[in-house]
Amino acid sequence: MQSFFLNILLVFLFIGTPTFSHAELQLEGSITQSGLIQGHVSPGSQVYYGDRQLKISPNGSFILGFGRDVALQQMLTLVDPDGTTHQHKIDLKPRQYDIQKINGISKRMMEPTQEDLRRISQETDQVVKARQQDSDRLNFMEIFTWPVIGRISGVYGSQRILNGEPRRPHFGIDIAAPTGTPVKAPAGGIVTLAHKGMFFSGTTLIVDHGHGLSSSFLHLNKFLVKEGAQVSQGETIATVGATGRVTGPHLDWRINWFDQRLDPALLVPPMPL
Repeated sequence: MQSFFLNILLVFLFIGTPTFSHAELQLEGSITQSGLIQGHVSPGSQVYYGDRQLKISPNGSFILGFGRDVALQQMLTLVDPDGTTHQHKIDLKPRQYDIQKINGISKRMMEPTQEDLRRISQETDQVVKARQQDSDRLNFMEIFTWPVIGRISGVYGSQRILNGEPRRPHFGIDIAAPTGTPVKAPAGGIVTLAHKGMFFSGTTLIVDHGHGLSSSFLHLNKFLVKEGAQVSQGETIATVGATGRVTGPHLDWRINWFDQRLDPALLVPPMPL
């Protein structure tokens, strides 16, 4: 398995990500809103982010993700093996996001019925459960790759105006590609959700990469793996489709650290077109 540190090095080369450290704690990665960082502590230490105790790998590594609009000052609590507690402040860089206008969405997708809303609530619960996995997997250390090569038609964080109505931001990267285009795992993991037809996201697949990090693949034509399956990086796991709330075939790829929605573009080099 390739080192997560190499992945961070790639990100540094492409976007100029900063690195900083303290005596007991080292942090590397995208120190920004919507970014993912990796930390390293001495064996036997504990790390807390708010009320969450972070999972630490045998070599002392952990990961931490920040959502689109989190406060620019964040705090970690480090407990040394001897019980000494330290507070470490993290200063995040702010992000600016685009405005994206999309027309042609069907009226039903814009105005769900009460029955639709009940269905949406049930599907949301399934997604939340899949994204709450805190497994010991170390696939997050792999160098992430693009699941589909194609034109980027939608970027993370953009404020979306659907049929002229302002809506919530977009939390993934849209990659335009013909229906049936293979979708490959950007990193290894285990499939925690394979749903054939969600109201908004259509045929949906979620893969757990370990320590709370997961990839979601939306609007698929079909998936080629089942829930519980182990997948390897580069393995074809699905095909591009146009299911759910879409205006054409594309892949919507999302990255989560638990409930924090991250920018997938910060984990991969520029699209190789």
